[in-house]
Formats: sequence, C-alpha cells, structure tokens
Amino acid sequence: MASPRLKSSQLRERSLLLTDRKITGMQSAPGIIDMRDAFFSALFDLARRDTNVVFLTADMGAYSLGKFKAELPGQYINIGIAEQNMASVAAGLSLSGKKVFIYAIAPFVTQRCYEQIKVDISGMNLPVTVVGIGGGISYNSDGLSHHATQDIAVMRALPNFAIYSPSDAISAAASAVLSYHGNAPSYVRLDKGTYAPLYRSNERFSAGVTELKKGNDILIISTGPITHNAMKVSIALEKSGLRAGVADLYRIKPLNGTAILKIIKSYRRIATLEEHSSIGGIGSAISELLTDNAIAEAPLKRLALRDCTCDGYGDREWMLAQHGLDINSLANTVITFIKGAK
Repeated sequence: MASPRLKSSQLRERSLLLTDRKITGMQSAPGIIDMRDAFFSALFDLARRDTNVVFLTADMGAYSLGKFKAELPGQYINIGIAEQNMASVAAGLSLSGKKVFIYAIAPFVTQRCYEQIKVDISGMNLPVTVVGIGGGISYNSDGLSHHATQDIAVMRALPNFAIYSPSDAISAAASAVLSYHGNAPSYVRLDKGTYAPLYRSNERFSAGVTELKKGNDILIISTGPITHNAMKVSIALEKSGLRAGVADLYRIKPLNGTAILKIIKSYRRIATLEEHSSIGGIGSAISELLTDNAIAEAPLKRLALRDCTCDGYGDREWMLAQHGLDINSLANTVITFIKGAK
C-alpha cells in the first residue's frame, strides 16, 4: 500500500515535530568514514527492514553499495546513464507504493533531469529522494559539467522538496533516515571523502540547524563539508580577539526560521558560508528569512562561490582559494566585514 503523501505545510510541521525523536541512521557510530558510505550503510539498514525501499543508480557506484547490490538485488536497479528516465521510473515506482532513492553525480541528478523531477516528482509530491554526490566543486578537475554550483538554487525552487546538506558521516547517515521518514520529495547533497566528525553518534537531527560553536561577535551559518572551514575560521579569528560562532544548516529546506532567528539573536553580525553559487543558496535563504521578519539589526555577509564559471584547474583547495573561500581569505574577509559593520 502506498505511503500517504503530505502537503508542503504538513511536511514542514512533521519535520519540526521530529525534534523529540532520536534520529540514528546506523546501528553503530559511523566514525571517520566516507560520507557516501555512511549514507548508503544507513540506507541499507532501512532497506533490509523495508522491502519497499528501492535504490536506482545512473551507473554510479560507491564502496558500500556493493553490499546493497549483493544482499538486496531485488531492491537495487542500475538504470544506466539515463538520469531523465531514472527520475520518471522513480515516479512510477513511487506511485506503486515504493520508497525510491535515485543516485548520480549532483549536477546530473538535479539539472540534467530537472523537468522530470519538477513534473513527475515535485508536481505529484512523491516520496522520492534525489541523492547527489559531489556538491560544490568536489569534482574539481572534471570541469564545469561535474560542478554542482547551482543545485541548491534550482532544488530550493521546487515545491514540496526538502533539502539536506550533511557535513560529516554522522549527519550523512541521519540524512538517509530523515529523507526515508519524510513522505515527500527530498534532495540529499552528499560529498565524497572523509571528514572529522562534527557530531556525536547520538545527536538528535530534526531542528534543521545546530549551533556547533558559540560566540558573540559574528555567527557563521554554513552548510555541508565547508562547515569544517567555518570552524577553522572561528579559531583563526580568536587570534584577533574575535569570538565567532558557527551554525551548521544541515536542512536547507524547509528552513527552520524559528530556530535560526533564536540563534541569531545572540550575535551582532551574520555571515553565510557555502560551496555554491552566491545566487540562490543559503545566503539567499537567510537573507530572505531576515527580510521577511524585518530583522535589520544584524548585518549579513554572504561568502560563496562567485557568480562565474569555475573554469580553473587544480585541486579543490586551490579552486576554493580562487573564490576567497580558503581559511586565510575567509578570516580576512570576516575581519574586514566586522570592522566595516561597526
């Protein structure tokens, strides 16, 4: 029997009600493992308990998917390099009562098949989870075709969609569980590689945002793995006598405005940090939140990829530095902002 579908307002209410639930995606703490493997291990545990979970891939793999494919072959389908078809197949399976997850490199699974996602999934409010790997410029040297620098912007514009952007393996595992329980479309923006844990394995993921570090001079609201840079910047600012707080926005949509505004009240200034275009990402989302609530007391600085094509070739850190998103550049920008905003 198909899962009941919820309206956007019901999705928002249900997501916020999850505050009192303990969200754990894995049977044991994932530790420092690849974010993909943390997510897919959590999804495997869910699929083992629920035969309606079906995983579709556009010929894209990951180490932990080997177990999924071997032990649950009836719930694993390689569609091939056909993302548009994959989105429509997912919609059909969902209408048959399946809980579908579709997977490919982020720009391919969001923008190449955007019309199919808009019409077949978002338009019918189907519980399909779009899983994109390689947020931002993590596929650095593969060039423009593989860079996911507008994905948050385009997915934010779709009605009914929730957007999760984990920053470590623990939040990645939780994203699998949150999207599974969502009963509405969702997009999970994953990174590849390992990151030191920002969360404990018993963390409750439901508010959509967590204040990882407290301060008072400025609050840096970040999302995804670049949150680790935000933490490093906050340490660098201490040398200048500045106390920077860091908040991790792991659920970009629906935005928990109440929780974010409560955190913001303790700060004099705000900065947003993201590995995404300066247009349409969390900088835009926070700006909209402040404007809609007539909050003018705290000046806002958006730190993001410039509105241009990332056409240089080098490793990820080099490319981030070209956009002023390395630790030193970020610290200097924040210091200048604080001095100018007094």
